[in-house]
Amino acid sequence: MAMAMANTTHSGLQEPHQYCRNALLAVSPVSFFSSSCIQFRRPQVAAASRRLPSDNALILFKRRIPSLGASGIQPLPKEKGRGCREVKCQALEFEKEEKSSTYKFWDGVTEQLSGSATFAFLPLQLPQIILNYRNLSAGNAAALAAVPWTGLLTGLLGNLSLLSYFAEKKEKGATIVQAVGVLSTFIVLVQLAIAGTMPAPVFTATAVAVVIGFVVNILNYNGLLSSGIYRAWKELITIGGVSVLPQVMWTTFEPYVPPSVLPGTIFLALSTLMVILGRLEKLPKQASNFMGGVAAWSATLLFMWGPVAQMWTNFINPANIRGLSVYTILLAMAGNSLLLPRALFTRDLMWFTGSSWGALMQGWGILLSMYINKCVAGSVFAGISCGLALWLGNMVVMDSKANSLSSPLSPLGELLYGKS
Repeated sequence: MAMAMANTTHSGLQEPHQYCRNALLAVSPVSFFSSSCIQFRRPQVAAASRRLPSDNALILFKRRIPSLGASGIQPLPKEKGRGCREVKCQALEFEKEEKSSTYKFWDGVTEQLSGSATFAFLPLQLPQIILNYRNLSAGNAAALAAVPWTGLLTGLLGNLSLLSYFAEKKEKGATIVQAVGVLSTFIVLVQLAIAGTMPAPVFTATAVAVVIGFVVNILNYNGLLSSGIYRAWKELITIGGVSVLPQVMWTTFEPYVPPSVLPGTIFLALSTLMVILGRLEKLPKQASNFMGGVAAWSATLLFMWGPVAQMWTNFINPANIRGLSVYTILLAMAGNSLLLPRALFTRDLMWFTGSSWGALMQGWGILLSMYINKCVAGSVFAGISCGLALWLGNMVVMDSKANSLSSPLSPLGELLYGKS
């Protein structure tokens, strides 16, 4: 208000228009900011030293600043000060820009990480492919009988199902990972078919399924496939996944349960019936939505069952543990760990469940069983455990920052219960 008083005449009087101009300057944004948006009041001056402007001048001034009263100048109660609002808006815009940049950064990083997982999964089948090639070249085809084609076929079906799932979501990195899994597994099956350890009709059907699967998913990824054909393909892999999963689970415990194909047959009939009812639009909406995700979930459960079967085998026959390769387990753990940030970032519960299970059970869990049976040094196991813990901790912290969440555990809450 010193600015307003500086133009006061020697007699302490001001002209009405000069008083109004100085008062407007007093509530300019500059003086408003410097006072932190507190109320401005005109200093009280003794009546003897000055006189108030005329009523006409006050009316004119009140039209310019409605909040002016007889006691002084105050900001409007509803507006709380224009300057404060502008500062607050600018702060919110800046915060939004910061959030957007962090979000985009982590989005790009997680996508690159999921793509780089290919380099971890690619070498998984290479040792077996090289060994099979050497045995075939040496004329020792019987050696390939030690490789179970049923387990490989189960993994290939899982890869095909997840390939369709990620291709439909346009997740490029995860799609490439599944495609590599299909191709590498199929190469091993070709070697087994050459050796005669895999039945020719089964191999022929598998080859046809692989070719159709690749063609369908490539066309669908590029938007060149009709919805009717893609729906038929999804129904086919749904029936295959639902019928194979219970049969594999039953076979795992066959030493303790009688051999039977009944589980697979029952679920084959049930899944086929559900698909037919869905085609006829006889399914309730909830059941129809459930069937839409069955193929991907059955494929994920097939992969999740792999380490369970391995740990069960290690439990009933600890001598088998020494035949496991630490490098193969580390590659599987690294590949799934690289996929985890993207799965969490996209809030994909199915993807996150499969990848976390692969990292913690197929990787760390099997390493734990090897450490307990003294097949892995304690320092190696401790170093791997610390590295995995740091990776998972950094993942949740970065995700919470990218999404401006209050707690590092909030991303997991949104994953399980959805965004509030």
